[in-house]
Amino acid sequence: MMTSSLPRLAVFDMDGTLIDSLPDLAACASRLLVHYGLSPITPDLVRPMVGDGVAMLVRRLLAHAGPAATGIDPTEATTRYMADYTPHSTDLSRPFPGTETMLARLRADGWHMAVCTNKPVAAARHILKGLGLEDWFIAVGGGDSFAARKPDPCPLLGTIELAGGDPRRAIMTGDHHNDVACALGAHVPAIFARWGYGQPDMEAGATVGADSIAEIARLAGELIPA
Repeated sequence: MMTSSLPRLAVFDMDGTLIDSLPDLAACASRLLVHYGLSPITPDLVRPMVGDGVAMLVRRLLAHAGPAATGIDPTEATTRYMADYTPHSTDLSRPFPGTETMLARLRADGWHMAVCTNKPVAAARHILKGLGLEDWFIAVGGGDSFAARKPDPCPLLGTIELAGGDPRRAIMTGDHHNDVACALGAHVPAIFARWGYGQPDMEAGATVGADSIAEIARLAGELIPA
């Protein structure tokens, strides 16, 4: 099969790219800290902690708490966080405005779509289903789906394979340097989502940046023409 005859595949990060999940992530973070007798935390402080998976988020929360968190087992705290977060992960989270319009345009243009996230795959599917987005995606790769997580290219390449795609006909969109790095490692064009949670310097290395979600379909078509 010629590469040009394969469907084009648009792969998306989830938190901070498709979904504004910070409100639930921060609410769960505060509940975790309060459980351990620590002070709650604001969403603005949680924002830069997001993007490297739940275990790293919890470690950053405990580090933020300082000496008062000494002696707390990060593994136990991570398990507690996920047990609380999963059933509450769509209480406050919502797709970013324009997400479904963008996905509909991509589908109309013949694209297939998939999600590659560092969030555990069961939690990712739960959120996508709860927010009515699940049916847009033919594959979901999570932080526990493969041998490594982003920024390693393994999960992106694995998600592309799950979707029946080819890296030469795929793009990656995300708001974190992990998304850019995994795309570079997989030799896949990267669109940096400037509307997300990542700092501006995380765009370094991306093929192109997008100021709004409404630009994605156009940029995708420019990167990989039909």
